[in-house]
Amino acid sequence: MTVRTVVWARNPALIVLVVTLAACGLPRSGPSKRELTDQPANSVQASGSAYIVQVDSRVSQLTKDTNPLGFSQAFRRAQAVGSDEIHAGDVLSVQIWENVDQGLFTIKGAAAPPLPDMQVDGTGFIFVPYAGRIRAAGNSPDELRRIITTKLAEQTPDPQVSVVRKAGDGATVSVVGDISAQGVYPIERPTRMLSAMVAHAGGVKVPTEIAQVTVTRGKMSGKVWLKDLYNNPAADVPLRPGDVVLVQADPRAYTAIGATGQQQRIQFDAQTITAVEALAQVGGLQSATADPTGVFVLRDEKPAIANAVLGRHDITKPQRVAYVLNLTEPDGLFNARDFLIRDGDTIYVTEAPYVRWQKTLSVLTGAAGSANQVAGATKGL
Repeated sequence: MTVRTVVWARNPALIVLVVTLAACGLPRSGPSKRELTDQPANSVQASGSAYIVQVDSRVSQLTKDTNPLGFSQAFRRAQAVGSDEIHAGDVLSVQIWENVDQGLFTIKGAAAPPLPDMQVDGTGFIFVPYAGRIRAAGNSPDELRRIITTKLAEQTPDPQVSVVRKAGDGATVSVVGDISAQGVYPIERPTRMLSAMVAHAGGVKVPTEIAQVTVTRGKMSGKVWLKDLYNNPAADVPLRPGDVVLVQADPRAYTAIGATGQQQRIQFDAQTITAVEALAQVGGLQSATADPTGVFVLRDEKPAIANAVLGRHDITKPQRVAYVLNLTEPDGLFNARDFLIRDGDTIYVTEAPYVRWQKTLSVLTGAAGSANQVAGATKGL
C-alpha cells in the first residue's frame, strides 16, 4: 500500500471534510441549474418572488413584445407650417404709400419713408403707427397687409401697404444628439417634415439600423425608428415651431454572465435580438464549462405578459420571471431562435454539473498531494 493510500485510508474524516468543503465552498461563476429550478412547478420561490418558466413555442410567442415606436395621432394630425406663415420672433418689413400730399406717413413731394423693421413679439403682435397693435402671428404677409390696409383706410384714403417677411427665425426647431450638424433650424418650405429636417441637419452619425428619432412638442413626446421614418410616410410628421428633435442610438442593452464567451453589457445592434443572436454576440457558450440545458433569461416581466405566460389574472405589477432555455431539446434551438431579448434582460448560462465535480476532484487531488508531503516529512523524523 502506498503512502497516499495509507493516509486516505486512515483519515476517512478528512475525505468527508474535503468533499463537504468542495461541495459548498468551491469558486464558481454562479448558481447551478438545479439550485435555480429546485422548486415546485409554477410556484413562487420560498425566498423570493421569481417564477421559473420553461421556454417553448407558446412562451416564445406570448413574450414577443417588440415595443413598436411611433407618433400619436396628435403628432400625425398637426398641420404643416405654411411656407409664408408669420410666427413670433419673425422680422417683418412694412412700407406704406398714400395718395395724398399731406398724409399720415408722407409730406408733399416726398416718397414714403420705410418704417423700421419690426420683430413680432412673443405674443405674436406688432405695432404699426396709426393702425395700432396688430396680431401678425398665424397670418401670411398678404393677410397681414390686408389687415393693416383696412385699419389705415379709416384715416387716409386708399393706402398702399407692402409686408415682407424678412427673417423667419420665429418658426424654428432644435435638432440635437447623434446628428452631423446640431443646431436651431428655421422651418422652411423644404424642411417642414421631420425626415427633411433630419437630412437638412446633415443626417445621423450612428448606424441607421439602431438610430431613433424623438420629437418633443410641449408636454408631448413621440419616437420613431429612423428606417421607419423613411419607409413609412405616416411616420414622417410635420414639424411645428419650438419642436425639439433628438437623434440617438438605440439605448437598449442586455447583460450576459456565467459560462459564456464574454461577460459584459451589450448594446442592441438591431431592432429585435433573439436569444441565439444574443449568445452569439458574447461568443456563445463556453464549450468546456457551459450547461446547454440551463440557459436562463432573467426579466422583470410586464403584468399583461406575465398573466398570459403564467395563466393568471391577478398580476398587476412587473413580475420577476426566469425563463429557461434547454438547447438540447429537439426544439431547443428553435425556441431560442424565436425567443426575443428585451431591454434590461440578464442572460445567465449555468455551468455543467461535471465542472463542479472536476473542481472537487482537483481539490481532493491537491489535498492528497499535500498529505503525502506531510507523511513523507514525518517519516523522515
